[in-house]
Order: sequence, then C-alpha cells, then structure tokens
Amino acid sequence: MTTTRTRAVLVALTATAALALTACGSGDDSADTASTAHASHSAAAGATATAGAHNAQDVSFAQTMIPHHQQAVEMAGLAADRASSAQVKDLAARIEKAQDPEIKTMTGWLTAWGEEVPMAGMDHSGHAGMAGMMSDKDMTMLKQAKGTDFDTMFLTMMVEHHQGAVEMAGTEKAKGDYAPATSLAAGIVTAQNAEIKEMNKLLGKG
Repeated sequence: MTTTRTRAVLVALTATAALALTACGSGDDSADTASTAHASHSAAAGATATAGAHNAQDVSFAQTMIPHHQQAVEMAGLAADRASSAQVKDLAARIEKAQDPEIKTMTGWLTAWGEEVPMAGMDHSGHAGMAGMMSDKDMTMLKQAKGTDFDTMFLTMMVEHHQGAVEMAGTEKAKGDYAPATSLAAGIVTAQNAEIKEMNKLLGKG
C-alpha cells in the first residue's frame, strides 16, 4: 500500500471507525494472549543469543526488523496522550511491551555476530522502501491527530505496519539459518496476525 493510498484510507475510515471503536468490547483476548506469550518467548530467545551459525538472511532480518520495530514502538508511544479509545491504548501498550524486548534481542544477535546495529532514534526516511514502514509525512499526521481521528489513523497505519512485519518475518522463517531468529520470526507472524485481526475489528472490518 502506498503512502497516498494510506492517507486516502485514513480519511475514508475516520467516521466509521469511531462507531466501531465505541461498539467494540474490551479487545480480542486471543490477540492479548498471543502478545503476552510472544513477549515471553522473545525474552527466552534473547537468552540463547550467541555467535552461532547464521546466514546473510538472519543478519538482514535483524537489521531491518530493528528499525521496523522502533517505528512501531514510536507509534504506540503516542497513544497514551492522543487516543480516545481504551482499546487502542491497551493495544498500543501491548505492542510496546512485545516489541521493545525484541529490539534488544536482535541487537544482541548483531553485536555477537560483529554486524552493524541500526541506531536508535534515527529518522526513518532511509527505510521508505521497507514493507509497512510509514513515511515521515505519515508520522507527522499521526503526531498531530487526537481523539477518534488518532484512533483511526493509528489502527490503519499499524495494520499496514504489521502486515509488513509479517511479510519480513515470513522471509526469515523460509530462508534464515539461525534457530532463535527463525523462532522469533514465527512468533512475530503469530502475534501480529492476531493483532491485525483485532485492529480490523476495531476499524469495523471484523
């Protein structure tokens, strides 16, 4: 999905999403369970990180998923002060809780392998071609939004963001050689697909 299409979808969904968010319950229990299990699994994977057998795909996965996760955490961090929906705030908190440890885990792998670690806090303009990444303009729009407008933008953007992560993780599962990395990738696919389902439900698509 292009940035232009993303913004068009945001405008179209704003009104209907407000109704869907109001009508929804307390969220998808299965997604919550998947996120919690995934966070625990991520910590276990980090404990086994060594300079063991790995290939170029494993390195690429870590080097691209780190900034991808960093942007997701940045987006999620905006929800506490800007979101109007308790469901959105809860989801954002779970995303932060799951992805922060994964960033640390993958950073540990790259360090052990003697590979370059993406810098934290950098802008994402250089990652525009990465699956699911938001542009600087998208991030500015999200930072300026509040209330139900923020809820809709956040959910729509995060669905796209998660879809990109699932795609990247699927490649790692198929082509990676480092067992902790392919295992983490499998966890990402499971957890983020569950969250995509939850977010689509909040957007009235479920």
